[in-house]
Amino acid sequence: MDVNTELLEYIYQSSEMGVVSLTNLLKDINEKENKLKPIISEELSTYEKYQKESKKLLSKNKAEVKENSMMTKMMSKMGISKEVKKDNSDAAIAHMVIEGFTMGVVDTETKIKNFKKDADKKVLKLAENYLEFQQEAIERLKKYL
Repeated sequence: MDVNTELLEYIYQSSEMGVVSLTNLLKDINEKENKLKPIISEELSTYEKYQKESKKLLSKNKAEVKENSMMTKMMSKMGISKEVKKDNSDAAIAHMVIEGFTMGVVDTETKIKNFKKDADKKVLKLAENYLEFQQEAIERLKKYL
């Protein structure tokens, strides 16, 4: 597999998990009084943008779009529901979402570092923008801790 496809697949799968996770989180806190709802909705929209863009570039490169497994998605849903039932405060939710973004930042930085020399500039720029989005999301959420 070429580096562009691998990097785009990573962005697609990572953003897909962001979409799945934040969608489930919003469902779980729908009836609750959380100040984080608008921020989470914004983050969800941004994840959807990256998912769409990476899918478009994968298709343009004639690469197969590989989604995360149903098991991975279900495990995420169950984990989020469990955490929200345990503590649905803004601080607890911010902490949980920050943990997810932090894992994404580490993985994205690693991918960029590994593929920087060989990746197409457009694909690399998408990855760098994706990383910046994740870092900014963490900073926005910190004030709720």
